[in-house]
Amino acid sequence: MAKNSGDPDPDDLPSTIARSDEKAQRTYAKTLEHAEEEYGDGRRAHQTAYAALKHTHEKVGDHWEPKDHKGPSDAQAEGGEDTDRPTAGGVDANATKEHLMDVAKRLDVPGRSSMTKDELVRAIQKANDKESRRSREKGS
Repeated sequence: MAKNSGDPDPDDLPSTIARSDEKAQRTYAKTLEHAEEEYGDGRRAHQTAYAALKHTHEKVGDHWEPKDHKGPSDAQAEGGEDTDRPTAGGVDANATKEHLMDVAKRLDVPGRSSMTKDELVRAIQKANDKESRRSREKGS
């Protein structure tokens, strides 16, 4: 997972994280490394790495951006060992409605002005998934 410099190799990272800033890459890679020591190379290790990333970053479009505040982004990221709650897929569901409206505007989510906070979270998650698919198809 790491290059000789100790930094994560973007080729070894999920594509959305490889397109993100160095802190997001390091957070995910370092947490994954420790989680694999604890849980083995599998789903639980990757879930743990994403949960750690969601404390400092949020998914916007096809990449992860630093959050204005630290803390879990959704009920799943609040977690615990046996957590099995719905996830917002990297959307900071704990953010203010104003922040979610700003993200929705950046992603050009239609109808955002009349949406509730929960609807904004779902619409942003859908827009993020669409942007991620588009980026993967382009091969970037």
